[in-house]
Amino acid sequence: MSKNTGIYLTAAAMVLLVNSAVQADERYKPIGDPIVARECGACHMAFQPQMLPKKSWGIIMDGLPNHFGEDASLEPEMVRHIKKYHLDNAADSGLFSGKFMRGLSEGSAPLRITETPYWVREHNEEVPQRAWKDPKVKSKANCIACHRGADQGYYDDD
Repeated sequence: MSKNTGIYLTAAAMVLLVNSAVQADERYKPIGDPIVARECGACHMAFQPQMLPKKSWGIIMDGLPNHFGEDASLEPEMVRHIKKYHLDNAADSGLFSGKFMRGLSEGSAPLRITETPYWVREHNEEVPQRAWKDPKVKSKANCIACHRGADQGYYDDD
């Protein structure tokens, strides 16, 4: 084995270890783009792109004039920028598919993170139904109500 091959194998092993550690403790890469953080975070927590597949993000970004009942229209260049960020970092991008792809059929495009099989499984097993009626929670999409570091990608049980 050449020295370069050994370096590449070591690097690949490190990626696997880091990926496993990240997935094991419910951490996701925080939004690293200030435009995405500002524009998406203006109305709700900016969700990490790893929580939906590319197809979902494409539909969501193409449907901003009716974004879950609100007009979230942006300038076309801004839409392209934010869409590219989400597609580049989606659950089905990169070398490994993320947890949010578990249970999704190829080509499926859930429009709500809270409707993905992974999210449903995690929350139906651990969260009592009465929690969703708590005035502090208000919505299943209000991740930060229970996961105080959600905006930074930390979803450990609090």
